[in-house]
Amino acid sequence: MKKIQLLQKIIDNGVVAVLRGDSADQVFDMAEAAIAGGIKVIEVTLTVPGALHAIEKLSRMYSWETSDPDKFAIIGAGTVLEPQTARASIMAGAQFVVGPSLNPETVKLCNLYRVPILPGVMTIAEVQQALELGVDIVKLFPGSLYDPSIIKTMKGPLPQADFMPTGGVSLSNLGDWIKGGAVAVGIGSDLTNEAVKTGDLSHVRSKAEQYMEAYRKAKSEL
Repeated sequence: MKKIQLLQKIIDNGVVAVLRGDSADQVFDMAEAAIAGGIKVIEVTLTVPGALHAIEKLSRMYSWETSDPDKFAIIGAGTVLEPQTARASIMAGAQFVVGPSLNPETVKLCNLYRVPILPGVMTIAEVQQALELGVDIVKLFPGSLYDPSIIKTMKGPLPQADFMPTGGVSLSNLGDWIKGGAVAVGIGSDLTNEAVKTGDLSHVRSKAEQYMEAYRKAKSEL
C-alpha cells in the first residue's frame, strides 16, 4: 500500500530534479535549493562521488509521509545500473530508484523491497518488458530524441503504460510533455547548469520555481 501511495505522491508533484555534481555536499546543497523552490521529488544520481551519503542525509531530513510542508520531500537514487547499487541506495534511504536503462534484475530487487523503480526505455518492446516485470512508471530516456507526441503513439498499443520523460525537458516544452500524457517529468542539467557555473545556488531555487509554475499551468490546462 505504501508503494502505491508513494507513486501517487510522485505523480502529484510531477517534477523530478535529477541532480549531478562534483561531490555529495554540492548535490545536497542543490537538493535543498530545489526543494525550497518547490520541486519536492529529488533524484540523486549515483555518478556523484559519495552519492549514498547525500541520499542518507537528505532522507533523514525529509520525509514523504510528513504533513509538514517544510519537511516534505521524496528522495531517490538515479543512474542505478544493477541490483547491488539499488539495494545500497535503498539501505541508504532512497524511496525510489531510477535507471538509465531496463535491467530486469534491478527491477526484481526493487519489487522485492516494494520500492518504486523507474527504468529507462526507448522502444515499445522495452515498455512491454517493463510492464511484464511489474514496473509502474517508465522513464522515457533520453527524451531529447523524441517529440512529446511519442507518448500518445506508445500508448496506442500500451494504454496502461505511464511515462516520465527525462533528458531534453525544458521550460519551453514541459507543457507539451504534460499535455502529451506524461505523468511526470525529470529535469536535469537545465536546473543546475547556471549554479554550477557561478556557484550561486539561488539559480537552482529560481529555476525550480519556474518549473513548478510551468507544471501547474500545464496541469490546469488539461
